Amino acid sequence: MAGNFSLGLTGGIGSGKTTIANMFAELGAALIDTDLIAHELTMPGGLAIPAIREQFGSEFIAADGAMDRAAIRQLVFGSLEQKHKLEAILHPLIRSETERLAAEARGDYRIFVVPLLVESGNWKQRVDRILVVDCNEETQIRRVMSRNQLSRAQVEAIMRNQARRQDRLNAADDVIVNDGDLKNIREEVLRLHQQYLQLADISK
Repeated sequence: MAGNFSLGLTGGIGSGKTTIANMFAELGAALIDTDLIAHELTMPGGLAIPAIREQFGSEFIAADGAMDRAAIRQLVFGSLEQKHKLEAILHPLIRSETERLAAEARGDYRIFVVPLLVESGNWKQRVDRILVVDCNEETQIRRVMSRNQLSRAQVEAIMRNQARRQDRLNAADDVIVNDGDLKNIREEVLRLHQQYLQLADISK
């Protein structure tokens, strides 16, 4: 079992959350990644697929049986109502799976990787501390355009649907600035890991 101490890790799209979360995992933290959970729920045979098909229609299910991410992305960014419908399907399933994985977690402490931690509102009550991975917005845009093969306008639309950078920073207990210097980032991760180990020891 992982210790009682839990950390919420968040950041905007393209900030480098996954890279930094994996550094903590290498040091012994237990990772629960809600993005990965959401992806698995919407893969072929995923638990969310029947409800998505029923709510939105078969045209939003790809030939392999997975959710058609491009079609759904276009739908929800154009309509707040459709976005809420998708969230009503996914969020309860994500929460249930998150709690199951947290109960089974093995590690020095738990890290919940939650892209929309600030936006969702209830995570601050569920974790002991919040770590924000930050970078300037131009870097975010450049990274996501390269990684996801999206246009600048598409990336900017995604960012508009996320919390403002300043809102994330205001919610943070700790911040890692991911400017691409991996040596400095690893040193900061190690420093914070030692701090979290102490907090985990206190919370036993």
